[in-house]
Amino acid sequence: MYLIQYRLCLVGCTKTAVFPPRRNEEDSPSLRQTNLRTSEPELKTKLIEMGFFSFLGRVLFASLFILSAWQMFNDGGPAAKELAPKLDLVKAHISSRLGVTLPKIEVRQVVATVIALKGVGGLLFVIGNIFGAYLLAFYLVVFGPILYDFYNYGPQERHFSLLLTEFLQSVALFGALLFFIGMKNSTPAKKNLKKRTPKPKAA
Repeated sequence: MYLIQYRLCLVGCTKTAVFPPRRNEEDSPSLRQTNLRTSEPELKTKLIEMGFFSFLGRVLFASLFILSAWQMFNDGGPAAKELAPKLDLVKAHISSRLGVTLPKIEVRQVVATVIALKGVGGLLFVIGNIFGAYLLAFYLVVFGPILYDFYNYGPQERHFSLLLTEFLQSVALFGALLFFIGMKNSTPAKKNLKKRTPKPKAA
């Protein structure tokens, strides 16, 4: 009898104690406002550094196109002489494939178009305008295979390796422009970022 009562007492006394949830100090509004205030200067510093390095990278990248356009503008004659036979090869190849006679292409107009694409596109790219990236990408797609026509030479010829290297460099530049365009399209506007930034309430 005493053994049964002892067991019943043990069963009744071993119930699980329920404690109230402990409040985390980090969830308090005052502490959150303090963390926000302390992190704002660090965030501004990081944004300034990111903006500076982004601008410097765009300047270094676009300088390749801007300096090349300036060189072609000053030495338009040699550039036209170098481009003329390559345009004739492309024209003959397209005519043989399509079976039609293409109209005559003025080399000076092509040189002026190349200078405009590289110059204007490079300047717009420096200031972060996505239209400049589109202009440079268009130049690489259209004129890259024409200028670096490694396919017109055999692997054993002297110009083959040089033109192939320059063509692969243009492909790498085109990939960098695609990366910039993708990042520009996926980055939210600054106005949306400002709206989403929580502001501490005044005490």
